[in-house]
Amino acid sequence: MRVPRHLGVLVLVLALTVSGCSSTSDAETTLTVSAASSLTETFTDLASTFEGDHPGVRVALNFAGSSALAEQVNAGAPVDVIATASAATMATVEDAGNAIDPRVFATNRLTVVVPVGNPAGVSSLADLTKAAVRTAICAPQVPCGAATEKLLQRNGVSINAVTLDPDVKSVLGRVAAGEVDAGLVYVTDAASASADVTPVAIPDNANESTDYLIAVVDAAPHPGLAADFISLVTGAVGQQALADRGFGAP
Repeated sequence: MRVPRHLGVLVLVLALTVSGCSSTSDAETTLTVSAASSLTETFTDLASTFEGDHPGVRVALNFAGSSALAEQVNAGAPVDVIATASAATMATVEDAGNAIDPRVFATNRLTVVVPVGNPAGVSSLADLTKAAVRTAICAPQVPCGAATEKLLQRNGVSINAVTLDPDVKSVLGRVAAGEVDAGLVYVTDAASASADVTPVAIPDNANESTDYLIAVVDAAPHPGLAADFISLVTGAVGQQALADRGFGAP
């Protein structure tokens, strides 16, 4: 069931409020960063770095599919920084007047992943065309789903997609749990779950990539801190952290 956009914003506001009440003091400032779920590991690390460099500041991270994050910001959620996994998604925020000077800070590409042991014997993208191979993919409105559609069109293949998940971590979880025979995720997510899934590489000349963009939200409660966080992400420390997780350079 699709949750109405205004309810999604209300949930985010309540979550941030409860989180702030339970773990911050009156002297602390909370910087809210909404980021694509594929950035979970990297931004969690960078948030710790940022807090260490900014005493009295706590970074509240909100991870979800990029399209859901864009809807939340456009509906007025109290967010300081938004980072999406595609230019098209960020454009919906910028066109609404809610993103200030978005910039590309990383790239990513797709890979097939299978459960450990590869019970279906998947060895290539072409194997996903077999009717017996159940494949999990992202919904087309989120960047990983849009990239998947382009990938399949580019290679002229039709697959047995049994799910349309809201973000790439959901696809990854299904594969790791053995609910499906394969999934299409970003290479960085495959690397983060290397103990639970096995990647099946897609050749570069047949693959699709996506740009990641980051911006200060126009109504950011803390625009100065938001700009500082973006400087961390786009600077040497952030770029090294992203590269260490398998992201490509802007």
